[in-house]
Amino acid sequence: MEIFDEFNHVLARKSNYKLLNLGCRLLLTALTPGFLISGISSPVLAQVISDGTTLTHVESQGDNFQIINGSIEGSNLFHSFSKFSIPNNGSANFSSPSGIHNIFSRVTGGDVSYIHGSIKTNSGVNLFLLNPAGIIFGADARLNLGGSFVATTANSIQFADGREFSATKLSQLPLFTMSVPIGLQFGQNTGKIALQGTGHHLTSQNPLITPYAPTVLEANLAVTPGQTLALLGSSIDLNGGILLAPQGRVELGGVVEGEVTLNKVGQGFNLDYQNISTFGDINLAGRSLVNVNGINAGSIQVQGRTVSLTDGSVLWVQNRGIQKAGDIYVFASDTLKLSGATTDLKIRSSIINETVNSGRSGNISVITPNLSVSNGAVVGNRNYRSADSGYINIITSNLNVNGYISSDPSAYAAIGTLTSSTGKAGDVKVTTQNLSVLDGAYLGSTTFGLGTSGAVTIDADSINVIGATPISIASVIANTTIGHGGNAGKLRLNTRTLTIKESGSVTTASLGVGNAGDLTVNATESINLSGRSPNITYGSNISSTVSFLSADYYTQLLNLSEIPRGSSGQVSVNTPILKISDEARINTGNYGIGNAGALNINTEMVELNKGFLASFTASGQGGDMNIHTNALILRDQSLIIGTALGSGDGGNIMINSPVIVGFNNSDVMANAVTGRGGNIQITTQGMFGLKFRPQLTPENDITASSQFGVNGTVQINHVGVDPNSGLVELPANITDPSQQIATGCADTSGSSFVATGRGGIPQNPMQEVRSDRTWSDIRDISAFHTTKPTQVQIPELPKTLVQATSWRRNPQGKIELIVARSSSQMSQALTCAAAVEN
Repeated sequence: MEIFDEFNHVLARKSNYKLLNLGCRLLLTALTPGFLISGISSPVLAQVISDGTTLTHVESQGDNFQIINGSIEGSNLFHSFSKFSIPNNGSANFSSPSGIHNIFSRVTGGDVSYIHGSIKTNSGVNLFLLNPAGIIFGADARLNLGGSFVATTANSIQFADGREFSATKLSQLPLFTMSVPIGLQFGQNTGKIALQGTGHHLTSQNPLITPYAPTVLEANLAVTPGQTLALLGSSIDLNGGILLAPQGRVELGGVVEGEVTLNKVGQGFNLDYQNISTFGDINLAGRSLVNVNGINAGSIQVQGRTVSLTDGSVLWVQNRGIQKAGDIYVFASDTLKLSGATTDLKIRSSIINETVNSGRSGNISVITPNLSVSNGAVVGNRNYRSADSGYINIITSNLNVNGYISSDPSAYAAIGTLTSSTGKAGDVKVTTQNLSVLDGAYLGSTTFGLGTSGAVTIDADSINVIGATPISIASVIANTTIGHGGNAGKLRLNTRTLTIKESGSVTTASLGVGNAGDLTVNATESINLSGRSPNITYGSNISSTVSFLSADYYTQLLNLSEIPRGSSGQVSVNTPILKISDEARINTGNYGIGNAGALNINTEMVELNKGFLASFTASGQGGDMNIHTNALILRDQSLIIGTALGSGDGGNIMINSPVIVGFNNSDVMANAVTGRGGNIQITTQGMFGLKFRPQLTPENDITASSQFGVNGTVQINHVGVDPNSGLVELPANITDPSQQIATGCADTSGSSFVATGRGGIPQNPMQEVRSDRTWSDIRDISAFHTTKPTQVQIPELPKTLVQATSWRRNPQGKIELIVARSSSQMSQALTCAAAVEN
């Protein structure tokens, strides 16, 4: 009787002759099992079968299924199937009357849906396909939809009015609603979604620095421009599968349990995963592709537990319009892994957001505990026109960028932003506990054009930059300008420990006309640089340099200038302990015609063991070097050097360290060839081993010379114990004490000493000794109190002849010579010396 109730329920609300006819046909089918109506296949043979809980009617012609009617509420149309599979070369066409915006289809029979043919809807209609058992799309699966497509293994679809359309709760008739869908509810034991395809055929002149281009427009599953294509299951597996949503949105969600919120955005949907308790895995392999390109390109969101891209699989946003492109957002609750390339090496496994027109590219955001970009994989945000590229923001606990493709060592793993035109490259921000850049990998920002590269900021607990490829490409964290005049941005590392080994590099560099950016390294515990790779001529380094790019592929590709013209940036290193050994160095330098930047070292201890602190220039001004430390130790031919290689002037060196020690032919130099030698100023309390010498010797030297120019100066300030420490500064004006204190009068009666006080011994031996007894002297000392009175006598001053100094006319009118009153003619001061006894 349930089918009669449902029929009456619908009939009471709908006065439509076609609907009445459908109800009658459905009633006849239910009352007469096995009865065949023209155009309807037997349920045993059919692949698309209604379960009878809605007014869904399926007509088939061979492997092509026409799905009509269903249950309507407002702009929503509901279908329910016991089976839903489409064979090869087959199709399922969802018909809907005008005014329908959403078609909700569920599969309740517990069987996986196999989609090997095509699915069609009317124009402007969104299709939701819900099967908790799982959905498998074959290589020939196609979508011909007028709206968005959501394929999911969720248990139910939830609506704004609290109702749900469930594929697992069939004990009661569904309560249909006209409200909008707001969520997908996932329970335990839901199935997976898989897509099998033949893989993309993208190509690129150089997959690291030039844009991707499709050889043909290809897709397994595609929606019309501006729509959403979403796959949500307990796991998502794409093996050569291609998803296409031009100017729209692709959502890949690996969801085991929880609720995914549906937010209507424009023509499509934006999914929110905040209420997911357990995520599932997402795998893209075999040259799988997610493509949202077009005029004003769309967005990609991927959320799962372990998300992996291998074999040249790509998440790709390419903006070909004038508006900003959408973003790529990847969240992996456990791990995100990118690795490898296509077999022809034309495309790496990658996450790419790029612009080839005046519209800005979108951003790339990655949040995961563990991120691995290895074996030539790439995460890149790039612009090739006047627009700026978006930023890259990575938040993780462990970030490993490592490795190269074994068959092509030039294909190294990379994370970075890039500009090849006048637009600015995006910033790169990495927040992590542990960062490792290994085996020739790259992390940073680069400009090949007139635009500025982005700022690179890394906040980490520990950073390791180690190793190189077999063809001498070193591991590097960099901000670089290569080519035609764009300046490199700033590079800043904030960490607890920084370790750079085997020719690893942290650098800002110019390989052309532009200037290198400033570099700042703050390490709260230590910095350790050591060694070089066997196939590389230079050691590990922290540097800002301007140098030549060898005449290789990049020089020809970018038509680079042979003579670099930029200036290097400033390098600042702040850490308690700095150790540099085995040919490693911290330096600024310029091999072109520009200037070298300053080098600032602030630390508690600097230890060089065949290590170098250097600033050099070929023809410009050498950079100044400022070293502030509590202890400076140079061992085994270590160098602190500011030098000019050609016509340039050597940079100045200032060292402020209480203790400086040099061993085994270690030197401090500020030299030049034809220019002026730099000046050296050293302030120390104790310097051992190092001595000033006019020229270099096999000893530990301090020298500031020019081979053909003017020598520099060397000033060494030895500061020992401060002799003024603890003393009070006396006044500068000294007064005559004889005019301030009266001299005591002499007593010719003799000397006497009288002492009185408390305590003492009793007057006779029989008396008791008490602590409060006062001591009394029983002798008569009155005679000692008698003194004779003194009288003061002023002696007559002796008369002395004094030379006249002036003249005057006396009262009698006569001229007489006089002398001005001198100090000797004035009365003497009264003193005791003038007093005599009567």
